[in-house]
Amino acid sequence: MAKEDTLIQDKPDITEKTSLQEPPYYRVVLHNDDYTTMDFVVMILQSVFHKNIEEATQIMLNVHHQGRGIAGVYTREIGETKVALVHRIAKRNEYPLRCSLEPDS
Repeated sequence: MAKEDTLIQDKPDITEKTSLQEPPYYRVVLHNDDYTTMDFVVMILQSVFHKNIEEATQIMLNVHHQGRGIAGVYTREIGETKVALVHRIAKRNEYPLRCSLEPDS
């Protein structure tokens, strides 16, 4: 076999295409309870989810009246981190505030 033939055979197949998919997103949901104060929920929304006072108040009212409110939509890893942070802050302040992650459809 000639040296040129070996070089031609060793070239990679450049017709293969790689498509990148956007990662799935998840909703971080706050759940209503009878003990966590509205002010605490607003503080969580402002400090953990970086909501302004108007957005935080509206989400808090959704939690209060509808039993749940969407705090934000994130990739799974970021959402899991925010859920854990909410639970840690709530526990430190002796509130039973619950937060969960669900697929964003």
